[in-house]
Amino acid sequence: MEIGTLLITVSLCVCVCVCVCVCVNVLDAEGKTLLVILVGAPGSGKSTFCEEVMRSSTRSWVRVCQDTIGNGKAGNKAQCLSSAATALKDGKSVFIDRCNLDREQRTEFVKLGVGPHIDVHAVVLDLPAKLCISRSVKRTGHEGNLQGGKAAAVVNRMLQKKELPKLSEGFNRITFCQSESDVKDAINTYSTLGPQDNLPYGCFGQKNPDSKIQVGIMKFLKKADVPADAASRKNESTEVEGQAVDSTGSHANRVSLGDTPTLAFPSISTSDFQFNHEKAADIIVEKVAEFSSKTWNARLVLVDLTHKSKILSLVKAKAAEKNIDAQKFFTHVGDITHLYSVGGLRCNVIANAANWRLKPGGGGVNAAIFDAAGPELDSATKEKAKSLSPGNAVVVPLPSSSPLFTREGVTHVIHVLGPNMNPQRPNCLKNDYSKGCKILQDAYASLFEGFASIVRNQADQPGGRNENLRKKSLEDADHGSEKSKKYKGNQDDFGSTFTDSRDEKVDLGPGRTDGSMIKAWGSWAQALHRIAMHPENHKDDLLEISEDVVVLNDLYPKAQKHILVLTRTGGLDCLADVQNEHLQLLKKIHAVGLKWAEKFLHENASLVFRLGYHSAPSMRQLHLHVISQDFESKHLKNKKHWNSFNTAFFRDSVDVMDEISKHGKAILKNDDKLLTMELRCHRCRSAHPNIPRLKSHISSCHAPFPAYLLQNGRLVHAPGQPHNNL
Repeated sequence: MEIGTLLITVSLCVCVCVCVCVCVNVLDAEGKTLLVILVGAPGSGKSTFCEEVMRSSTRSWVRVCQDTIGNGKAGNKAQCLSSAATALKDGKSVFIDRCNLDREQRTEFVKLGVGPHIDVHAVVLDLPAKLCISRSVKRTGHEGNLQGGKAAAVVNRMLQKKELPKLSEGFNRITFCQSESDVKDAINTYSTLGPQDNLPYGCFGQKNPDSKIQVGIMKFLKKADVPADAASRKNESTEVEGQAVDSTGSHANRVSLGDTPTLAFPSISTSDFQFNHEKAADIIVEKVAEFSSKTWNARLVLVDLTHKSKILSLVKAKAAEKNIDAQKFFTHVGDITHLYSVGGLRCNVIANAANWRLKPGGGGVNAAIFDAAGPELDSATKEKAKSLSPGNAVVVPLPSSSPLFTREGVTHVIHVLGPNMNPQRPNCLKNDYSKGCKILQDAYASLFEGFASIVRNQADQPGGRNENLRKKSLEDADHGSEKSKKYKGNQDDFGSTFTDSRDEKVDLGPGRTDGSMIKAWGSWAQALHRIAMHPENHKDDLLEISEDVVVLNDLYPKAQKHILVLTRTGGLDCLADVQNEHLQLLKKIHAVGLKWAEKFLHENASLVFRLGYHSAPSMRQLHLHVISQDFESKHLKNKKHWNSFNTAFFRDSVDVMDEISKHGKAILKNDDKLLTMELRCHRCRSAHPNIPRLKSHISSCHAPFPAYLLQNGRLVHAPGQPHNNL
């Protein structure tokens, strides 16, 4: 069996002191429109770069420069966005000639490139600070009038806030230029790019991605107060995208929660099990399309050992016919056990085309993965399952001592078993493709569902291994928990399992026909469930215990008052599980929440409360949020915190009860994009660039709440409170 692999990935650039290129084969062979976002300080040569390329390129380019956007005079970001959108709509490639030194400045421009026919590139002119300042000070007639003595201070200030771009922002390709020769090479690359040409995806030329500021600039400006974070780096180990790199070059501990997850898996059943390649390709593309539509932060990449692979060619062609977004699905040729060390392609999860006994050996992918992972994988597998039936998958956390973890950064292996058409192998279906196709569909669905559980669990994983478990159990993790930027614990801590040995397949439960991604709960995400099932063990932390519910404070409240009302009924993990027979329970939960809101209002009549559920909670056990609308909390720190309570992701309790009564199920607004929307005031709906500014605004905003919140009892306030105060 060939070691061909289908890879679900996010391309990450990890480069240490050497230039590393991550290249993939793009599905669409036709030339694409390019949106190239220049990133660099004043004096780095952005405008010159554009002019040089446009002078000799056969492509149709438009340069969007904020210094000249207003009829030859300086304009604003909105004008640049409008001009770029118009040019892209006309099929022209675009240069964004702005500094774009932090992610916030780039985000809206990156969004312009959403779609299968536009590639979004970044060209980072990360030249020495001294050179940028020298150029800025000496130049005359600059379009933005940034020249002379004031230029030095501006460049200094901007470079201190520099945030290098990452592929996870939505870029297909990032080119780093750290010398003038690098810039010339990049100019040549884009100048010779014809209308039908594409560039390979990935990250190119980066040597020190974690350097936020160039300390040499301080000496040039004769400043004595070198920032502490810059000075302290001299005594720290090199870090790459927040991941420690030791002197031996090991990849241990390189997997951080900031990394977007990656899954590599073989084309199931098409080699040794002799499944028809054409039918298999149809199923792969079908399941890839379903997964892509529901998961915005992962990519699917088909990987095989050879460019001549039949399944590789078939899937590429069929995916192109369906116009699957190349940012979410593309192809790669390589060995599944050496994707990072040899190909530079990082994945934290790989799938194994296993045998039913879940034993090493047998050749092909199974033998290769068990051999590469060492005895640690065999031992970890035995703890999770003893056997596997066709159409199912089992997730196995990979111990950090495994060579696959230390060398490749793999944290999980998902064993999956497909249908067999080979009479020399067990459970042969004798060419019954009606049954075989159903089993293969189930196999890919199980594999993707297991991967989805890892994606969610890693996103919610807290920082240290020794963090107090009791505190974690009280924290509400519904996109609002305090999360570490790095994961430094043992990878065994993930502990997430998709199945067990008794029943490897995820049970949707009765009436679960919504087709949504299945949630597999890791051990940490079980905390609220454990409290609800055994409240007697947590009496000191609970506000109320009754036969139906328990009430507790959110340990990391997002407002002055923020409590959770948990049902004690088993089998109700989230809103997706709620059906018509649970309506009376929902009314009971709402009544308890209302009682506590009224209690808080008796203590502080100025408060206003909202009661509701998250569409896709991160912790198991259905729970209602009772949260005051002041949002005064040091724990409210990012977009997910805010948007999980102030977009359609948050479902008002009264609306949920109404929907259950009328339709037997709640309407779920679980699109992850809701959590990344721009920050808007929940009263006046004004937009704000970051959380500090938003908090400053809402502390003094007295605009009325939106009309829909003032209806149907969605807001709870003190009796007699003037309507205009709401």
